[in-house]
Amino acid sequence: MHELPVTEKILETALAHAEQHGLSRIHSITLKIGELTDLEDRWLNHYFDYLSKDTIAAGAHLVVIRVPIVLKCNVCQTRCETTKEKMADEKCPHCGAEQRFSILSGREYFIEEMAAK
Repeated sequence: MHELPVTEKILETALAHAEQHGLSRIHSITLKIGELTDLEDRWLNHYFDYLSKDTIAAGAHLVVIRVPIVLKCNVCQTRCETTKEKMADEKCPHCGAEQRFSILSGREYFIEEMAAK
């Protein structure tokens, strides 16, 4: 389960930020996670609930915003959204080029915002 070390890092980052700013309670953490990461929301939440016990983040809610996979054609520069299932056979909707893409989004994961007091 690769969600465990990712969740540990998210909690560590949130707690460090809270400490730096003198915050006493973390209510929620909003994450942006790309569709290519294979990170599963239910495991992120499960591990977060477990790891955050006895911290100022205990009971905080994780909000996951999924970032779609966006490709850019290396031939004509057209951008298109796709899915993991379609990536291997993707053709440019504008010029028809096959598998000549750069990935613009879909691999990221980061903390977008944190609600705390």
